[in-house]
Amino acid sequence: MAIIQERFDEKTKARWWGPLEPWLAGDIYFSAGFHDVFDELSAEVDSDGLYPTMTIRKIMWKLRMKPLRREYWEEEI
Repeated sequence: MAIIQERFDEKTKARWWGPLEPWLAGDIYFSAGFHDVFDELSAEVDSDGLYPTMTIRKIMWKLRMKPLRREYWEEEI
């Protein structure tokens, strides 16, 4: 399972998906229920051999954590 976070460069106005902030990774990993969600989703592999990818907010909602505040530049997914 992959968890991604949207990034933004104010100067170029470019947006991209990248890895989580280190402090978020620990909060998510040590939250109650993470291992259940991981076990549930890590078994699903698509025809190309890729595992599911979730945005940071989706995993936070699934774990019943208060999600990060949405920034004005972020896309709806």
